[in-house]
Amino acid sequence: MNVLLIGSGGREHALAWKIAQSPEIGELLAVPGNPGIAEHARIVQLDVADAAALATFCADNAIGLVVIGPEQPLVDGLADVLAEAGIPVFGPSRAAARLEGSKGFTKDLCTLHDIPTARYRRFSDAAQARDYVNAGGVPIVVKADGLAAGKGVTVAETREEAIAAVNACFEGDFGGPGAEVVVEEFLEGEEASLFCICDGERALFFGTAQDHKRAFDRDRGPNTGGMGAYSPALPMTDAVTRRVMREIVEPTLAGMKSAGAPFRGVLYVGLMLTETGPKLIEYNVRFGDPECQVLMMRLKSDVLPILLAAANGDVSGLRPEWSDERALTVVMAADGYPGTYARGTAIRSLPGSGPQMRIFHAGTSRTDAGLVATGGRVLNVTATGTTVKEAARRAYEAVEAVDWTEGFWRTDIGHRAIMTEA
Repeated sequence: MNVLLIGSGGREHALAWKIAQSPEIGELLAVPGNPGIAEHARIVQLDVADAAALATFCADNAIGLVVIGPEQPLVDGLADVLAEAGIPVFGPSRAAARLEGSKGFTKDLCTLHDIPTARYRRFSDAAQARDYVNAGGVPIVVKADGLAAGKGVTVAETREEAIAAVNACFEGDFGGPGAEVVVEEFLEGEEASLFCICDGERALFFGTAQDHKRAFDRDRGPNTGGMGAYSPALPMTDAVTRRVMREIVEPTLAGMKSAGAPFRGVLYVGLMLTETGPKLIEYNVRFGDPECQVLMMRLKSDVLPILLAAANGDVSGLRPEWSDERALTVVMAADGYPGTYARGTAIRSLPGSGPQMRIFHAGTSRTDAGLVATGGRVLNVTATGTTVKEAARRAYEAVEAVDWTEGFWRTDIGHRAIMTEA
């Protein structure tokens, strides 16, 4: 089977690496790809935003499955165009992708179907949002309604910080004219993520992970797209997982189906594990980045039949097999990220990958001068071990072997899990 992979980040490199191992694969192609993905796939020069051109390419090249990695093409409706052309696609429709594309939509769905989440208010008027913040307590959470590359969420410790976040949303940082914000209560607890492969009706449990969103050690600094992750998430016990499936995932799938937007693809369930039980923080409609990297390192099963089953609408009977080992990834980011950062800095050398360590390219490009950093998040150094501590040791040993002087990384990925293990 020929497969087309859409995307250019670390998530897509991990998917390409795993898909390429399938005995069912014919040719793996990627748009737009990156130097890491190019080790496993033929890179195709097409515009991801040109859905019609992609559909034509798929028809001309006997593509049996399209795997859409990032959220923007899903929210823009790429899956709809491909499906209308008769091309199997892993990823939700535009209507179903609202679960990530609009935080307000998701919060309203939670209210309608009694899905546990934080109390909230939606605002399309900046003055009303500021009045609400001034009248309430802190800490409080301000979220841009639409996509913001993982950076549109502010956990405000003061009213002044919350007001600044509201202003940023309405002044164009995360939306501009017609913007909307969701202001919600601050939830106490530990964060974790659960993943499901969905076929429109059923949800196949697909692992857990714990991301590290803040830029600096000990969860300080601004929110980012993710500075590292480990899997499985230790707080996600079997009992907690069953409760999340029953109280959050299943009513969400039923609600989306009843709304005429059945969800097919991967559902990323961002959770806060509170004293009263797990509550939904947010949904993503694609694999997390960098969570996908640790999931793919642990997955022993062939991933391609699983993705195809979801695209074809029937994941029943599938039982993914997972390694008992832990996996951990450290994101190496460009100095200044998530703010302004330099592009085109030289990555002089990388350590070689092996069975227990791989480096996934997240924001790189190949030039005449060699490999360079082009993104905010540049490399995902990923390792496995019998414990989180062992996986972290292997990952950080590889980080130290990377010859790139214009980057930074957190030194404490997995710190909660390592303390729990001790």
